[in-house]
Amino acid sequence: MEEDLNVTYITFGGHVEVHKYRYLYFMVVLIVYILIICSNSTILYLIWKHRNLHEPMYIFIAALLLNSVLFSTNIYPKLLIDFLSEQQIISYQACVVQFYMFYTLAGSEFLLLAAMSYDRYVSICKPLQYPTIMRKRTVSVLLALSWLVPAGQVVGSATLITNQKLCSFTVKVIFCNNSIYKLFCVSSRAVTAYGVLILVNDVVLPVLFILFTYTRILIICYHSSGEVRRKAAQTCLPHLMVLFNYFFLVIYDVITVRLETDFPKTARLVMTLQLVVYNPLFNPIIYGLKMKEICKHLKKLFFQGKTN
Repeated sequence: MEEDLNVTYITFGGHVEVHKYRYLYFMVVLIVYILIICSNSTILYLIWKHRNLHEPMYIFIAALLLNSVLFSTNIYPKLLIDFLSEQQIISYQACVVQFYMFYTLAGSEFLLLAAMSYDRYVSICKPLQYPTIMRKRTVSVLLALSWLVPAGQVVGSATLITNQKLCSFTVKVIFCNNSIYKLFCVSSRAVTAYGVLILVNDVVLPVLFILFTYTRILIICYHSSGEVRRKAAQTCLPHLMVLFNYFFLVIYDVITVRLETDFPKTARLVMTLQLVVYNPLFNPIIYGLKMKEICKHLKKLFFQGKTN
């Protein structure tokens, strides 16, 4: 491996015939990235502009969409550069930064979904106490914890990775994720144990909490009127759709490295792309169409010219 001026470079080996289809890859990924930025920003703008959307539920949705924009921006610009480059490489330091941002924002996604489930739980199961529980201060604390907890935890993992000695300089993926562990000369128990701790704190515990809150919601809805059931379905189904999709993709991301599974290159590329495409692209569609108030403002935004 080349080392120039004490800079170590990592090669992305997960691309499939990039030299043959570089311009096709570039255009497709550029279009997807533009769609992600525009669609998420549109919903963010609507929530910011309209006062009737300044409620905890919509604020959490806005935070989730902002997280999607940051998550995509951590991956897509580098991908676009790689498609047009002769070599798909990245400095090890930049790789660690991308790794850090990837898992910080992924962890934030689960914690934001957990905060949203708590908001729905209080709204449906304790409606009379909702105004006193879900105050602005509570929402602000939940948002801060959703971003700061993963950021603080993953910085420890990134520090451990930075100090590891490398014996390999090629990863089988197209961006820096936990495949970076395969570069180490000796498997580090500390890195592995810390990674498991982060997985439990940022993924497993939030998912268990979400399942608990939605179980309670389902029990309440079962004994309630049809109006309560419709409200629950309208606000909770989008959250569950996003949760299960993201959870299974993250589990795939962990399993492929931990179990050292030898996936076909094309299958690995497709699954990796799903991890960075599905939620950022479909979150605004899910929330824009399934959430009644947001959908109403979307129609006004895009069709107001026809009604004037």
